[in-house]
Amino acid sequence: MFEILSEKLNAVFRLLGNRGKLTEKDIDEAMREVRLALLEADVNFKVVKDFTTRVRERSIGKEVMESLTPAQQIIKIVNEELVKTLGDGQGSRLAQASQPPSIIMMVGLQGSGKTTTAAKLALHLKHGGQKPLLVAADNRRPAAIEQLVVLGKQLDVPVYSEDPKTASKDICVHALSQARKIAATHVIVDTAGRLHIDEEMMAELEQVKKVLRPDEVLLVVDAMTGQDAVRVAEEFHAKVNLTGLIMTKMDGDARGGAALSIRWVSGVPIKFIGTGEKADAFEPFYPDRLASRILGMGDVLTFIEKAEKTLDEKKVLELQKKIQKSGFNLEDFLEQLKAIKKMGPLAQLAEMLPGVSKIASRLPDGAQEAQMKKVEAIVLSMTPQERQNPSIIGGSRRKRIARGSGTGSHDVNQLLTQFQQMQKLMKMGLSGKLPKNIMGMFK
Repeated sequence: MFEILSEKLNAVFRLLGNRGKLTEKDIDEAMREVRLALLEADVNFKVVKDFTTRVRERSIGKEVMESLTPAQQIIKIVNEELVKTLGDGQGSRLAQASQPPSIIMMVGLQGSGKTTTAAKLALHLKHGGQKPLLVAADNRRPAAIEQLVVLGKQLDVPVYSEDPKTASKDICVHALSQARKIAATHVIVDTAGRLHIDEEMMAELEQVKKVLRPDEVLLVVDAMTGQDAVRVAEEFHAKVNLTGLIMTKMDGDARGGAALSIRWVSGVPIKFIGTGEKADAFEPFYPDRLASRILGMGDVLTFIEKAEKTLDEKKVLELQKKIQKSGFNLEDFLEQLKAIKKMGPLAQLAEMLPGVSKIASRLPDGAQEAQMKKVEAIVLSMTPQERQNPSIIGGSRRKRIARGSGTGSHDVNQLLTQFQQMQKLMKMGLSGKLPKNIMGMFK
């Protein structure tokens, strides 16, 4: 989502880095470029003005002007001010009731992904050891009730639903009673949405809120709607006093300005973000991590968390021992490839790795996934003996593997060459630094 903004900001930083000692004029020129980059990314103009003013004021101070590395100092300031704009980092914590269950009321317009997000939040809580209950209180759209029931079955999360003719507030009263019976720790209520904000909708939400007395009122907004998402957040907050925001479709190709504007303009913290269509493509929002991604510095912590959720710790330890003893073969590589696919789209993972994100952003959409499939097809076309000992693969074997995988001999040669380089690195032991060509296997 932030590729263009990242490229433009990094171009400004490179320009400053080439200047050495900076003058006030240099900083003013840089801030003009930063301002343009943010406006082109659809960031609210008030946020842009406030942000660039803060960065400029700090940049003409002693910490930059007298520094031996002024460009690095400005990057540090921009990073800190981005974090400040996005929030203080406390927003992702959900409020807890003194006596369970904690009640979470989900609100939003139709099409924002509210029902799906309610299910994603339930799965997130379930993975955290909680026992959530989903409540289908969107009686305006019968399909939403059916959708939530289906999602609940898929995720093995209980769903409370009634006839759509039942009033929303009555459904909520009955649902709270059910939550106590099953000892649910959290009640997630999917309320009715509309195609636009109107008085009838807000009056209904106020009634439901009065009945529920929720610990959290979370607005689900679509990041793809740009600055309209900011306006929606302001209006909902004025009517039902929001406690947090969930931004969906953060994996889309929108310019990202809404994410950078919404917290600052509305004053409501972003608590979670949706990063894909799958039920587990949902994560707590960390301002410092998003700021790092925007500045092309990666997000290693989120990458590690995704890896820990997906990879089998026992298998990882076994692989480490094997590498130390006998090395890393293509059988091991194939297993790791399958594990990486479970972690999510390769483009998203690449964004989290410092340096690699710049390579990935230059590739066409879907190119990494297509190449990953090609690599997997090549390895699967090999015999078990060839995977365990790639050095036996000669000319005739390469032709056979190419035919079997629907690729060319040059593709097989390229994979084997890059794999040999990877084997050498595995033996030496990577010191936390990724080689420049590590993404080459997926180009």
